[in-house]
Amino acid sequence: MKKLVLLFSLILFTSTLSFSQESTTYKQTLKKLMDVTGSQESYKAIINQMIATFKVQKPEVPEKIWNEFGDFFIKSATEDMLNLLLPVYQKHLTEDDLKAAIAFYDSSSGRQFAAKTPLIIKESMQLGQEWGRKLAEDFVKKLNEKGY
Repeated sequence: MKKLVLLFSLILFTSTLSFSQESTTYKQTLKKLMDVTGSQESYKAIINQMIATFKVQKPEVPEKIWNEFGDFFIKSATEDMLNLLLPVYQKHLTEDDLKAAIAFYDSSSGRQFAAKTPLIIKESMQLGQEWGRKLAEDFVKKLNEKGY
């Protein structure tokens, strides 16, 4: 019986260690993908924008503190996002898929795409807001036509 428990424990330990190593390499690959796509730069921009907003609300806080906050939150937010996104990416993409995406983003077309993505997102969000506003107005108009 002891041998059976020992064997089972060894198998469990080995499979856990194997999964942990696989997860670690996957995480490193995902981090590289985030680097080459510019995702980390987007997180930095968001945090810097938040700090700028807080600076207006709290002008008494010294610049040194804001710089410390920036450094701290940029580092922690990047790691937090990586940890939050890891299971989502693992659910939908293999590590080979990530490596293929990295290869694209390492190409000149991929670098161009990554560089332009923040601008595309910004403009798309503005257009989406306008579209949503018009859609809501049309929705209300149709409800009014139906007597509601």
